[in-house]
Amino acid sequence: MYPRLFELGAVTVYTYGVLLAAAYLLGLKLAMVRAKARGLDANRVLDLGIYIIISALIGAKLLLLITDFRTFTANPRELLTLARSGGVFYGGLILAVTVALIYIRKVGLPFWTTTDVFAPGIALGHVVGRFGCLFAGCCYGKPTTLPWGITFTDPFAAANVGTPLGVPLHPTQLYEAGAELLILIVLLMTEKKGRGFAGRTFWLYMLLYAISRFIIEFFRGDERGTVGMFSTSQFISLVLAPLAIVMLVYLARFATPAPKRARKAA
Repeated sequence: MYPRLFELGAVTVYTYGVLLAAAYLLGLKLAMVRAKARGLDANRVLDLGIYIIISALIGAKLLLLITDFRTFTANPRELLTLARSGGVFYGGLILAVTVALIYIRKVGLPFWTTTDVFAPGIALGHVVGRFGCLFAGCCYGKPTTLPWGITFTDPFAAANVGTPLGVPLHPTQLYEAGAELLILIVLLMTEKKGRGFAGRTFWLYMLLYAISRFIIEFFRGDERGTVGMFSTSQFISLVLAPLAIVMLVYLARFATPAPKRARKAA
């Protein structure tokens, strides 16, 4: 754990913030490369990427505010932690997708092809972002006796995000980073397999992430909101997974073939 990268006088540079920025930039870079290969307008894709980053940041913090509403109302000073927190990933994903769909329709980009372009970038960014969570001590797991349990020791993390110290915990940050890396590999390896159609990569990402997040939530030990017997993220996963399956079946049935990569002139 290394929550603070370095300090310059009164200014503290947090490891989480640096890795979060790297996550967004790497994800956007991958999306730009994929967009170029498919002949999409580079300027519009770049603009879309910026809108996605901004809306993801806002959405993640909004869902954190909603899930921890009682905590924030009981102690309004805790609202200041929103500035330091990355928030809830699903909140960022939902708002970013909503904003992206509106923008795509507005500028006339090919709808599902554009979402396919960005899906692997989301997975790549999430891999890097979860390492930021690991260094910050947030999104920690439940106590465990397994040999790969991680023990946090930095008092700053305990004060900042409530990380338990001196207790072996499930490394849920690494569980999710590993799951996202596997999803990224699956997305890239299956794009050219079988009967391709626009929208397949995007909804396959949604399906695989929903399944992995639902499972990993059982090992999370940090305070999160609940919907009935499930955590907020598990509840969203229960809604998202069937929706993704329906969309994959629908798009496969009424699909237009996914565009092939543009070939360079010899």
